[in-house]
Amino acid sequence: MNYIENSILKEGYYEINHPTGLKIYIYPKKDSNSSYAVFGTKYGSIDTQFRIDGEEWVRVPEGIAHFLEHKLFESEDGDAFSRYAKTGASANAFTSFDRTCYLFSAAQNFDESLEILLDFVQHPYFTEQTVQKEQGIIGQEIKMYEDDPGWRVYFNLLGCLYHNHPVRIEIAGTIESIAKIDAELLYQCYKTFYNLNNMSLAVTGNITPEQVLKIADKTLKQSVPIQIERRFDHEPDSIVRDRAEQKLAVAVPMFMLGYKENIKQEFCSSEQKAEMAILLELIAGKSSALYSSLLEQGLINESFSADFDCGRGYAVSTFTGESADPDKTAQEIKNEINRLRKNGIDKERFEAVKRKIYGSSIKIFDSNEIIGNTIIDSHFAGNSIFDDMDAVASCTLEQVEKRLNNALIDKLCALSVILPA
Repeated sequence: MNYIENSILKEGYYEINHPTGLKIYIYPKKDSNSSYAVFGTKYGSIDTQFRIDGEEWVRVPEGIAHFLEHKLFESEDGDAFSRYAKTGASANAFTSFDRTCYLFSAAQNFDESLEILLDFVQHPYFTEQTVQKEQGIIGQEIKMYEDDPGWRVYFNLLGCLYHNHPVRIEIAGTIESIAKIDAELLYQCYKTFYNLNNMSLAVTGNITPEQVLKIADKTLKQSVPIQIERRFDHEPDSIVRDRAEQKLAVAVPMFMLGYKENIKQEFCSSEQKAEMAILLELIAGKSSALYSSLLEQGLINESFSADFDCGRGYAVSTFTGESADPDKTAQEIKNEINRLRKNGIDKERFEAVKRKIYGSSIKIFDSNEIIGNTIIDSHFAGNSIFDDMDAVASCTLEQVEKRLNNALIDKLCALSVILPA
């Protein structure tokens, strides 16, 4: 059991290599009135091509990771939500591009709730009949997202930016792709990616390591280590098109201006994320000249924001909001980026923005949920939960200026617009 402490926060967590192969992280917060647990696997919607231990490559239907997430809650005796109802825990799950996580928050009966979590995730139960039923349920979910403006503006953008990388495909897949899923495929993906050596458990809140380990020792099953390889079709250093437009039920046009970035390593480093967080805040934060100008011109409202998303083989910077003139707004953003490149970044403003981002990185440690999810993210990226915070603290103006010159390139930019129907 290894204890890792941060000298600034005066807090830390336990890192445990469990004999079953599972990596367990425990972040005690004695003053908390609740506890949170998240059980995650390094398996997301983009993992559609893989092989284990050098065997033949397998390609599975898009959306199968999300489908598997839904099915794991079921068992021959009922579903996990019914079990959680007896403990009073609030449970959920999600699938992202890179991972699938099962979680709960509880103010009482934590031990029983943790046992449920570790138990149902380790006991898959699929039949052709239940798979067919789920295809109908997820099909309705896919249709619902087809009418969601926030969802569509994002995935329309990714379709503009990416030729082949599966990040361009919606996490739930398509009606056509999920129709190809059967029980045999689900068991194959489960056996591959739900090996405990490919998973991690993070527990935060009013708990002790002894408490968690007692349940883990009782519930976890031994896993034989396997070597999982993943691959993606070749992704050109270009975009597909520079604009996408769709009409939906919105009162004001919605836009997302996005920049593709060619990240060569498997995951973005903490330094890369820190540089981009500071840079986007400098360009478009609420204290920026751009934000004030766009607001004064009536081109945006307070929904305007900038974000950076990266994972295995992809990285995208986005500027999002509502605007009566999305094209003019997008051009103003591009102009500001080019102005900063030409004139450079003011050192005093850089320091002010850096302090703000650093403060935000410390605030995450007030929330059990954010701590737990960040631990899982960091584990799968090969980092410590404190690395992102430390990267912001050590980030220099020269780093951010270099990033400005190498990212946010016009030829790798596209605009996605949702217009009122």
